[in-house]
Amino acid sequence: MHNIRDTLENKQVAIYFGAVALAVLAALVIPGASALEPAVNPALAFMLFVTFLQVPLAELGRSFTHGRFLGALLLTNFIVVPLLVALLLPLAPADPMVRLGVLLVLLAPCIDYVVTFSHLGRADARLLLAATPMLLVAQMALLPVYLRPMLGEAAAGLVQPGPFIDAFVWLIALPLLLALAMQAWAARSKPGARAAAILGLLPVPATALVLFIVVASVVPQLGPAAGAALGVVPVYVAFAILAPCAGWLVARSLRLEAPAGRAVAFSGATRNSLVILPLALAVPGAVPLLPAVIVTQTLVELCAELVYVKAIARLGNQS
Repeated sequence: MHNIRDTLENKQVAIYFGAVALAVLAALVIPGASALEPAVNPALAFMLFVTFLQVPLAELGRSFTHGRFLGALLLTNFIVVPLLVALLLPLAPADPMVRLGVLLVLLAPCIDYVVTFSHLGRADARLLLAATPMLLVAQMALLPVYLRPMLGEAAAGLVQPGPFIDAFVWLIALPLLLALAMQAWAARSKPGARAAAILGLLPVPATALVLFIVVASVVPQLGPAAGAALGVVPVYVAFAILAPCAGWLVARSLRLEAPAGRAVAFSGATRNSLVILPLALAVPGAVPLLPAVIVTQTLVELCAELVYVKAIARLGNQS
């Protein structure tokens, strides 16, 4: 079983790109692929459950003792990155719906495949994994707070609290509680331990499944929104260049060790598009603009991650 898990982890980048390529192909040749959209939330909930299951309870508690790392992570994602996004936002098309999509995706730090890429980039992926529940709770609480000053009154009619409450319940609280219950069962019984071991094989396939469902369901809707999708690419490219640099500078200013600093750089650069998409789809009139704007960020980011795993891995080598 360990061999299967190692193989999945070693091949996960290829698996993710394969899932995206297969999804694009399916969307182009299979009529009605957009009907997969209702499957996004259940697939996400399962992905987050198996992701949280990888965080041992003791490790989760110990993560709060890494004060400087958590400080750098929170400062980067919820102070520095929002300031960077505010500076980049004027580069996006002026349409409030397009800018809402840019803000939703760029203000939300990733909590799933960032762990994968940070590990490949010689970062302290375990620290980042242990912080994922906190990052998810923080972004759900703060996203509505950031949107109004950045979008003004245009945001008031677009964003409602209901989807954020639903996301907290179904994408944070329930998967986390189920993961804690599974860990408790695994600690008490051999069947529980076997079940947990089997589920431990699934984070990579679950993430690939979510990527497939998201891309396959959105690609058929991209036609009318192609102009908007292309219009936000410069914003995403600029963010992909500047955000990891900002995260690394914050980490170094707080004197983190190089692996922890690389983890902050990865977190600052990698966004939570998979979890944000259901929130975007709940916005009235979201289709096709919001899904197109958000999935475009995913595609730009996946390409950037291939650069990060080489470039960020070199940071701190001389320190």
